[in-house]
Amino acid sequence: MQSSPFNLPRAIIWIGRLVLAGIFIYAGYSKIFLPIVHPHPPIGVALSFFAMQVDSYQLLPPRGVNFVAHTLPFAEVALGLLLLIGWRLRVWATIVTLIMLGFFAAVVRSYALGLQINCGCFATPEPLTIKTVFRDGALAALALLMTIFAFIDARKPHPWSPPENA
Repeated sequence: MQSSPFNLPRAIIWIGRLVLAGIFIYAGYSKIFLPIVHPHPPIGVALSFFAMQVDSYQLLPPRGVNFVAHTLPFAEVALGLLLLIGWRLRVWATIVTLIMLGFFAAVVRSYALGLQINCGCFATPEPLTIKTVFRDGALAALALLMTIFAFIDARKPHPWSPPENA
């Protein structure tokens, strides 16, 4: 029995890839180039600004803050592009899911502690609110579903491949 090329799991994989890739590319780009500030500051200044936002979560020591601030934006852009391409999807989807769950945990912790900080998601002055918690939770759930369905889908024959002779 051949599987259908169009079904709910495959739709969730495609929606997850497109939505999360777009968000990751835009989030990384905005942290690297600060498009909301005119004239655009040098990349080092933009990354220093992002380091202040990372530090406001009070999760990492100074060296960890600098490492995250100088690597995460580039990793977000790369992961977004890899999700769009779809090559080795299970690997990149798993990494994106782990990152989204980490973001969600950090946001929930900060919200629960009542920290009055900026989210830092898109390099804009966006306060951390319950809306941010729900948004990050929904994106983490989408990433998790996309990853689960990508693993399940990989076990099935491709819908357009010729049937196997028994």
